[in-house]
Amino acid sequence: MDILPEETPVWQYIEKTARSVAGRFGFSEIRFPTFESTELFARGVGDTTDVVQKEMYTFTDREGRSFTLRPEGTASVVRSLIENGRCSDTMPLRLYYLINCFRYEKPQAGRSREFFQFGTEVFGSASPLTDATIISLAHTLLSELGIGQGSLHINSIGCPACRPAYREALKGYFSAYTDTLCETCRSRLETNPMRILDCKSPVCREIAAGAPKTIDHLCPDCADHFAALKTYLTAEKIPFTVDTSIVRGLDYYTRTVFEFIAEGIGAQSTVCGGGRYDGLVRELGGPALPACGFAMGITRLILAMEASGVKIESDARPLLYIASMGEAAKAKALEIVAALRRRGISADCDIVGRSLKAQMKYADKIAARYTLLLGDNELAAGRAGLRRMADSTQTEIALDDLAEFFTAEAAYRSEASRTEGL
Repeated sequence: MDILPEETPVWQYIEKTARSVAGRFGFSEIRFPTFESTELFARGVGDTTDVVQKEMYTFTDREGRSFTLRPEGTASVVRSLIENGRCSDTMPLRLYYLINCFRYEKPQAGRSREFFQFGTEVFGSASPLTDATIISLAHTLLSELGIGQGSLHINSIGCPACRPAYREALKGYFSAYTDTLCETCRSRLETNPMRILDCKSPVCREIAAGAPKTIDHLCPDCADHFAALKTYLTAEKIPFTVDTSIVRGLDYYTRTVFEFIAEGIGAQSTVCGGGRYDGLVRELGGPALPACGFAMGITRLILAMEASGVKIESDARPLLYIASMGEAAKAKALEIVAALRRRGISADCDIVGRSLKAQMKYADKIAARYTLLLGDNELAAGRAGLRRMADSTQTEIALDDLAEFFTAEAAYRSEASRTEGL
């Protein structure tokens, strides 16, 4: 997908904010390849999931090896930790990433075949405190992005100790609807009946509404874990709803699963999804290492921000544009602009030979905050007219004072922006 220049400021803002929030929670960035061995996702994501069965972009290289464009990030992170010997690092290990992913799905608002995610992973802690921490990170980020209508939905889907009994309960329930379920769910009835709960078919969803609930089949340890999570979320003043319909679409989840839902952005209203996956590291060849995390779809975050009235201004908007007349003035304009840029100040001047009138129109079009009119007379006097574009007020300023003036102006705007974000 193309992200055009007028669209990139909000993407950059989300990425910057995500990095900032993750850093405050003690997370470090990890980067990994765009494609991996197909086996990694078949084993990690689950070969009975829609992702593996229907949605992966898979190809064979010149040596006959099967590779897949990553459909998600967690399996790649686990593979990286195992290959690089990081499973014995000091725990908990807290990681985040910003990646593009690929799934062959029907494009619609908030869903495309190439999509972008911010994700987090925590390894080495089985405590519900860790679950609460990553939920708190997601809640904090959504708040700082201005998404005020996001609501948290949580559930527990049990563990290998209690899952078999629940699986049999599901099979018993759905067996009565064999002739009504969609073809895919009929095949899931024997291989993975929990996947039926995640089916998007209206008929299957209606049948699933009456299915046994996971929280009614939890073992004592899972029940205690879920109760503690609710206690910690309450202590953090993070409101939540227990939603037994949440099972998530990937096989590696255990115990906690959660979603943040944003209203007003269409059918694809889940802006964040995650949970615990305590068996994934061992499943992919590593040691027994508990883990949990989440992923946020950046396109959906943008839709939610728009629905909340959040507008992000481009950082490319120059603080100063110099309109020049004559060769000497052009050279001086370049000199001033270069000096300001070296100080970290956004400044611009004419580089295509526009007339003075055209330069002023251009300055207005690029939303420059100030313009400076520079010609032979101004060069001789060492002073020029500085116009504030917001209200067209104009004052004279010594050319030698420009650097000091705009350094102070840039610092003021930076502080004002930071304060507004608190």
